[in-house]
Amino acid sequence: MGNSALKAHLETSQKTGVFQLTGKGLTEFPEELQKLTGNLRTVDLSNNKIEVLPAFVGGFQQIKSLTISSNKLTSLPNDIGKLKKLETLILNGNQLKQLPSSVGQLKSLRTLTLSGNHFKEFPSGLGTLRQLDVLDLSKNKIQVVPAEVAELQAIEINLNQNQISTVSPEVSRAPRLKVLRLEENCLELSAIPFSILSDSQVSLLSVEGNLFAVKKMRDLEGYDKYMERFTATKKKCA
Repeated sequence: MGNSALKAHLETSQKTGVFQLTGKGLTEFPEELQKLTGNLRTVDLSNNKIEVLPAFVGGFQQIKSLTISSNKLTSLPNDIGKLKKLETLILNGNQLKQLPSSVGQLKSLRTLTLSGNHFKEFPSGLGTLRQLDVLDLSKNKIQVVPAEVAELQAIEINLNQNQISTVSPEVSRAPRLKVLRLEENCLELSAIPFSILSDSQVSLLSVEGNLFAVKKMRDLEGYDKYMERFTATKKKCA
């Protein structure tokens, strides 16, 4: 991509606070963005070939939305934790296996989307994200939903299309969790904790495409209580 085209983008971004450069074959995060650290609010570099997110991203103190989907990222810099105003972080379709612990410092983060990466374990340290509403970890290789999920503030957790065979009963203690998506995993009926049905806030438990017929869930202890929450939510939305 020519320098003049990039310069034009930068000039526009200076005025709007938005930098969007998608599908241009970029192999590096544009260094020129350092000049805009003071006023950038939205960055979208999806569908490129970026392998490394440089440490200087920590300087984007005003940024609220960062999207780098469908690139080649294998890790994130610790400095990402400095983005105190970041509300949306979308990193679908990369090669991430873990997150730096500094992600837990993103105090404003509401949406964290990591679909289609290489996670084999549920990322730790997200319990400190007090504003987190939506966590998308679909299309990874996660096998266990650990007890630590009870600490998350998320309203919705999407774990569709993983390799999950174990769900900790502690998940029922997640204080705001309303939607838990577990479609197309490796769950037996016996792996569904009764506590999620009887003693949680979950009003939508999505389990199609596992190793049991969904209608068999009706036989589980606590299913009636779950259906009361499910029906009440449906009525609210009607």
